[in-house]
Amino acid sequence: MPTWVTLAQLVAAGFVGGFCVLQWVWWRGELRPAGAAWAIAWSIDMTLLLLAAALFAYTEPGALREALVFAHSLLVGAFLVISIPATRAFGGGPRVAPWIAAVGTVLVVRAALWWTPLMPGERDEPATFSGCLLLAAAAVVVGYVIAAMGRMRLSRFGVLVVVALTESLGVFAAALFVQNSAVGPILGGLWAIPLALALEIIALRTLRRAQDRSTLQHRMRDALAHISNTAWFVKDAESLLVAARDEARQVLGDDTIEASLRPIARGRFVCEMFSGDGPPADPLQRTFVVDLAQVVSAAAERYALTQRLHDTAYADTLTRLPNRRAVEQHLTDLLDRANVERTRVSLVYCDLDAFKRVNDLHGHAAGDSLLVRVADYLRSFAAHDDDVFVGRLGGDEFVLVVARAPQDAELVGLARSLREGFVDRTFDSHPARLTVGVATWVPGDIVDVDALVRHADTAMLEAKRSRAGFRVFDRALRRRVEADRHRRAELESAVENGAFVAHFQPVVDARTLEIVEVEALARWDHHGNLLMPSEWLELAEETGLIVPIGLEVLRQGRRALERFQMPVAVNVAARQLAEPDALAQIETAWGDVFWEHLTLEITESALVRTTHAIPVLSELRARGVRIAVDDFGTGYSSLARLSRLPVDVLKIDRSFVRDIATERGRGVIRAIVALAQTHGLDVVAEGVEHASDLTTLVELGVRRAQGNFLGRAQAGLPVRGPRPVVESVRALRSVPTPSSPRDDRRVVLPRRV
Repeated sequence: MPTWVTLAQLVAAGFVGGFCVLQWVWWRGELRPAGAAWAIAWSIDMTLLLLAAALFAYTEPGALREALVFAHSLLVGAFLVISIPATRAFGGGPRVAPWIAAVGTVLVVRAALWWTPLMPGERDEPATFSGCLLLAAAAVVVGYVIAAMGRMRLSRFGVLVVVALTESLGVFAAALFVQNSAVGPILGGLWAIPLALALEIIALRTLRRAQDRSTLQHRMRDALAHISNTAWFVKDAESLLVAARDEARQVLGDDTIEASLRPIARGRFVCEMFSGDGPPADPLQRTFVVDLAQVVSAAAERYALTQRLHDTAYADTLTRLPNRRAVEQHLTDLLDRANVERTRVSLVYCDLDAFKRVNDLHGHAAGDSLLVRVADYLRSFAAHDDDVFVGRLGGDEFVLVVARAPQDAELVGLARSLREGFVDRTFDSHPARLTVGVATWVPGDIVDVDALVRHADTAMLEAKRSRAGFRVFDRALRRRVEADRHRRAELESAVENGAFVAHFQPVVDARTLEIVEVEALARWDHHGNLLMPSEWLELAEETGLIVPIGLEVLRQGRRALERFQMPVAVNVAARQLAEPDALAQIETAWGDVFWEHLTLEITESALVRTTHAIPVLSELRARGVRIAVDDFGTGYSSLARLSRLPVDVLKIDRSFVRDIATERGRGVIRAIVALAQTHGLDVVAEGVEHASDLTTLVELGVRRAQGNFLGRAQAGLPVRGPRPVVESVRALRSVPTPSSPRDDRRVVLPRRV
C-alpha cells in the first residue's frame, strides 16, 4: 500500500478523533440529545477503523496482521450496526430491531467463515465470500437508510451523506473485486474516508446547531426572566405587552411577531403572540412564545386585581369617587407641595340637604340615585380644571380640593355656583340642594389636614344654621370656633373638677305660700362667677356633657331631700334618657329609696321626640317618681297623645304667665288648667314676677307656682319672708309602698306649719 494512503488514513483518523472530543462535550451539555451518544460511538468506531487500516501497512505477515485484519472487519461490521440506530436518532425511521438482527446475522456468519476455509488450501475463496457478506450487510444498512429517509425531504447535507455513502460503498465493492491488483489495496484503504468526512461534516453541523439551540435557550430564559422582572415594575399591561413583543422579535429574529391582550370573564386575561409567517415550527420557539404570553396575562390579571383592591380601599363603591382615605392622602400630598411652592389650598365641603327625607320617604335606592347625581354634577363641575379634586367623605358629604386656590372673593363665587348649580326636584316639590362651606390653607399656617377639614365642616354647618347656603371660613368664624373650643375645654374641665352646683328654687302653694317642693337648678361656678344654663346648656347638650352634669345635679338633689326634708324636682335632658343604661345611672345618682319624693322634669318637645325615653320614664313612674312636662304649651304634643304619656304634672311656660294680664294669656292658662283637670294632672305655673300674676293664677285655678317673686334660686333652702316657728320636725320615715320594685319603703315628710 502506498505511503500516502497510510498518511491519508492517519490524517482522517486524527480528524475524526478530534471530532469525538467535540461530540463528547456536546453529549455532556445540558440538552443531552439522543443522537449525540450514537454520533460519539460512530465517530469512535470510524477512528479505530481508519487506525486499523493505517497500521496494516506497518505489520508483517503473520498472526498479528491476521488479528488486525479481523479487528478491521469487526470494526466495519460495528460501523454498519451503529449506522442503523444512529440514523433513527438523527432522522427517525422504522423499528431497528429487525434490521439490526439481519445485519448481525450476516456479520456473525462472516466472522465464523473468516477462520474456516471452505476447502483446504483455499483462503481466497472465503475472503471473497466474506466480502460479499459484508456487501450484503451494507445493503441492509442502505435499505434502512432509504426506508428512514424516504419519508422526508433530503436537505443538501442529506444528499451529501447519500452521495458519500454511495461512493464509499462503491469504492469498497470495487476494492473487493480488484483486490488482487495494485489498485485493490488503495481502494480498500480509502473507501471509508469519503463517508467519514461526510459524517463528520454532518456531526459538525449538528454540533453547531446544538450550540445555537443552547444559546437560543439561554436567550429565551434571559428574556423570560427580564419580562418577569419588568412585570413587577411596569404597572401598565399594555407597556408590558409591547416589551414582551419586542423581546420575542429580538430573540427569534422575526420582526413580524405581533401580540394582543384581551380580557375574559372574572378578571382573567388572554395574551396571544403570533407571527406573520404563521406559528413557529420549532417546539422550543412555540414554548417560548407561550411562556411570554403567560407572563403577560398573569401580570395583567395581577394589575387588574391590584386596581380593584385599590379602588375598594380608595374609592367609593357607589359613586366611584375617591373616598375619605383618598381625599386625606391627596390633601396631605397637596399641602406638602403647597408648603414648598407657597400656594393656597382650599377645601370646599358640600352637604346634601333633604337627603334624609328622600331616604325616609322614597327608600335607600332613591337616596343612592340622588347621591350618584350629586357625584356626577361635582365631577362635571370640576372636569375642566386640573387643579380640582373631587371626593366623597361618606354619607351625603362631598368635598372639592382646589390646588392653587384663588382669593376669598373668587371662592365665594365658586361656592355660590356650586350651590345654585344643583337643584334636584326628582322626588317631590322640595328640591335637594347643596350647602357649601369653604376653608383655605394659606402659606404660614400649620400643615394639618384634620384642621382644614374641620374648618370647612364648620363653615358648612354655619351656612346650614344661617340658611345662607354657603359660607367661607373667615376670621370672624375662626374666632368663634376658637371661642367655642376654649369654652368646650373649660366645660370639660368644670365637669371633671365638679364645678357644677345645684341651686334650689321654691315651688309654693299659690294660696298659702307654703313651700311644698324645691326645684334643683344647675349653675356653673366659673372662677367664682355663677353662669346660668343659657350660657352653656346648648354646648353641654352638643358635647354630651349634659349627662354627667344632670347626674351631679340629681345627686345634689338627693342630698337636698335629706337636708331640707322636702320633695325635690330635677330637670332631666333627653340625652340622659337616651343612654343605654339610663335607668342604672339614675339609680346610682339618686339611690334606691325615696322615689316618691322625686320629680323629673323633661321639656315637652324632648318628651314627644324622644320615644325611647318613654320606657325609662314609665319604669321610674312605677317606682313612685313624678314626671313633669316642663315649658308646657311651647311644644307640639297633641291632646290625644298626652293621655298616653307617663305624665303627672304640667308646668305652664313663663311666656304665658307673662301675658296673663291679657285676655289671650288668661285664655291659654285656663285651657291648660282644664286640660290638666281632665287628665287628672297637677299644674305648676313658672315665672311669677308680680303679686297680680299670683292673684290671677289663683283665680284661674292654679294651685302651685314658682318664680322670682316667690323666691329666687339659692344654694340653701329658699325662704320668702319670715318663717313661722316650727314646734317639732320629725325625721323622714319609711312606710311600705307597692310602687317601688327595688324597695318597699317610701318617705313621709312632716307637715310644716
